Amino acid sequence: MAFMAVSMYGMAQKQYIPPTYSSNDKTADNKNFNKDHVFVGGSLALGFGSYSFNVGATPEVGYSFNDWFDAGLAVNFNYQSIRADPYYNGNIGQKSFNYGGGPFLRVYPMRQFFLQGQFEHNWADYKYTNMNGGPSYPSQHVQSNSFLAGIGFTQRIVGQGSFYTLIAMDLMTDQYSPYRDYNNIAIPIIRAGFTFYLHSKR
Repeated sequence: MAFMAVSMYGMAQKQYIPPTYSSNDKTADNKNFNKDHVFVGGSLALGFGSYSFNVGATPEVGYSFNDWFDAGLAVNFNYQSIRADPYYNGNIGQKSFNYGGGPFLRVYPMRQFFLQGQFEHNWADYKYTNMNGGPSYPSQHVQSNSFLAGIGFTQRIVGQGSFYTLIAMDLMTDQYSPYRDYNNIAIPIIRAGFTFYLHSKR
């Protein structure tokens, strides 16, 4: 999934940038692009279920087009462990490490809340442990797609760093998604992260 973002920045910055922060409204090279609206950041992710555990990190870079819309690109690294249980998965333990990335969109209906959609393509290595003492299973290297949708809480002001929390779910059903368990049930994802803006040199 690719995304196209059209710059909608035409409002005066003083409407959403604190008085303590000043910058040029427009750059000399491109009147529709403002370097002060570029942000970087990242988050830590935690997912859990009755038999599964997931932890990961997601660095990101993005651009604030106005006071209600951000878009960017994120990469991710995730570790997942599913414990063996004779009634849940035939007593087969599973561990995996995946990496990937993709674009994200954030919409702020209110300054304190945002809605996020993020597409990811991931590569993963799976290892299995047969706790029944039977034959071992070969490791797998697979690919998967996910679409994470969620709601977050923050105190967002364009041009000013902030922290956020996000709760999301994978809306796709790829069996190798790092956000779904052994029975292909979506695992709740909780992320806590930060963003800060790359102010132009003045």
